[in-house]
Amino acid sequence: MTESRVAVITGGSNGIGAAVARRLAGDGWRLVLADVDAERGRQVAAELDATFVRCDVREPADSAAAVAAAVDAHGGLDLAFLNAGVAGGGDLGEDFDPAAYRRAMSINLDGVVYGVHAALPALRARGGGDIVATASMAGLTATPFDPVYGANKAAVVGLVRALGPTYAGEGIRVNALCPSFADTDILVPLKDQLESTGFPILAVSDVVDAFLAILAGDGTGEAWFVVPGRESAPFKFRGVPGPR
Repeated sequence: MTESRVAVITGGSNGIGAAVARRLAGDGWRLVLADVDAERGRQVAAELDATFVRCDVREPADSAAAVAAAVDAHGGLDLAFLNAGVAGGGDLGEDFDPAAYRRAMSINLDGVVYGVHAALPALRARGGGDIVATASMAGLTATPFDPVYGANKAAVVGLVRALGPTYAGEGIRVNALCPSFADTDILVPLKDQLESTGFPILAVSDVVDAFLAILAGDGTGEAWFVVPGRESAPFKFRGVPGPR
């Protein structure tokens, strides 16, 4: 009998995280769902026969505890899906709120850094595995409507591009999932505006399909775009000018 693969999913209580969890559970994965939304997280975990761990990704010890739960319950770790995220970092003008800025940066960027740090020893013990971080199309293009969000998602993309070749020799692949406006709770403040202008909203199932395509591939250090009506693929970055 083939041993089940094991995944930790941050932000696993809702949205993209919960949708990926359901798909992986259907494929026989053993799961640890990590989230601050304990009530919903326990419901999803019970539905999927998964383990729930309350996890604030701003706290390094919480990410470490989520990985430890996977190792303790299932003997190891094959995948860390670092998906927890929030929108909004505030106006950088006269209404600038340092607390809102710090919260957005801590969850969206620090949470990925701490998650990678926590997952690496367990993945190495397994002989390799995958790390997938949820970034955004906002990390690949200008986002004047939410510049702080664009900044932390661009940082996640840059981090993933650097970590890919760093750990490739150990059999650990690191990639980024970059969806556009997906139909999740994070979109609620913008949804009416998008619908009134006819802007297409991405189905969460399309994001899950792109996530699975990343897992099925062999690339690392890639940022996969996910936009309505296009087949997802790694974004092609232009080379930077070299010295003359």
